[in-house]
Amino acid sequence: MPDVKHFDPDAALDTAMRLFWRQGAASTGVQDVVAATGLSRSSLYATFGGKQELYRAALERYAHGRSQLLLGPLEEDGRGLPAVHAFFARLIDTRCTGEFARWGCMVSNAHAGAENADPAVRAVLERQHRRLRAALHTALLAARRNGQLADDADPETAADVLALLAHGVNLRSRAGADPGRLRATVTAAITALTGGG
Repeated sequence: MPDVKHFDPDAALDTAMRLFWRQGAASTGVQDVVAATGLSRSSLYATFGGKQELYRAALERYAHGRSQLLLGPLEEDGRGLPAVHAFFARLIDTRCTGEFARWGCMVSNAHAGAENADPAVRAVLERQHRRLRAALHTALLAARRNGQLADDADPETAADVLALLAHGVNLRSRAGADPGRLRATVTAAITALTGGG
């Protein structure tokens, strides 16, 4: 008779994702996941593999779920610079207030951690960065069409700068940066694209 799981793998993975996100991969051991989920090590290993496989699955879950909450609206918003402003406002609010305040972004955290030595993890990070940059670039092209950019503003370069700024917001918020200062920095960066800086 096949072995029947007596737990919800999705719920266990969500718990593991939150642990890795809040604590970081290096600071989260399998015993932490065991304690948080109430599962045995053997159940975790049988379902997900070792710690590295569990971390990869958790990172993918974050990338497909949590990232969508921030990037999805930007990708679907054709207003140009107002869409960029709205994205950064959501980003700063998400990183500095509410249940996940000061956790940063699991993707940005991984860029700064030893876990990015894993090629499979790096592939997820690169995919997410390309998605972020592409969404910003699309918004900047809309801004160009709408006459919102300065004549000398280059959407390609600006998308790179704003993508790096988004990672900076994620990392600085995790370190306890003041949300007002983050907002002022973002406003200055976007205003510079209009020629008003």
